[in-house]
Amino acid sequence: MPIQWNLSASEIEKKSFSIIEEEVKNTPLALLPNPEWRVARRLIHTTADLHIADTLTFAGKPIKAGIDALLAGAPIFCDSKMIRSGISLQKLKTINPQYSEEHILCSISDSDVVEKAKKENRTRALCAVEKNKDKLNNAIVLIGNAPLALAQICQYVLDGQIKPALIIGMPVGFVNVVESKELLTGCPLPYISLLGRRGGSALAVTTLHAIMENILEK
Repeated sequence: MPIQWNLSASEIEKKSFSIIEEEVKNTPLALLPNPEWRVARRLIHTTADLHIADTLTFAGKPIKAGIDALLAGAPIFCDSKMIRSGISLQKLKTINPQYSEEHILCSISDSDVVEKAKKENRTRALCAVEKNKDKLNNAIVLIGNAPLALAQICQYVLDGQIKPALIIGMPVGFVNVVESKELLTGCPLPYISLLGRRGGSALAVTTLHAIMENILEK
């Protein structure tokens, strides 16, 4: 097929979605309810990999929980500057005009976090979670990089110390990743995760944006 030069960004996205929907129509993905399908479709679109959805897990009505939290202007905690940069503040403001940059919590580069991590020989992501612990009740949590951040948040939840509105738990890698996601499966709250080693900041962000679509595209 020759390169199609005269396509706008929206036309490319529409055509991509059409291809995805054609390729999944005889698979279990075709049976997903529309809100969950929006998430799966976005993840496939981001990775160009149908199998990314094989380990996609929803628990505790997470789409509804995310929608309710966004409409209420819940704070959003993220474990990396990449996630913070990727979240569309414009879309957040459309959903709830009270949203501002201050609602997106990312302390990974704060001087006190950097100093504490170095002094205690621990990760900055873990220290950032500790710093924001008191802000995580009813928050949306996005983890796309740091498994120890996810593990610590899960431990707080299991100990009854915090209760976020929603956890999007998608750290990526080889060390502590599978274990942190297994810990998440024991948490009695809404979450969305990619079990196993796969994940990443881009996937955490696209999951949140897919939840937003359920509000913005009604």
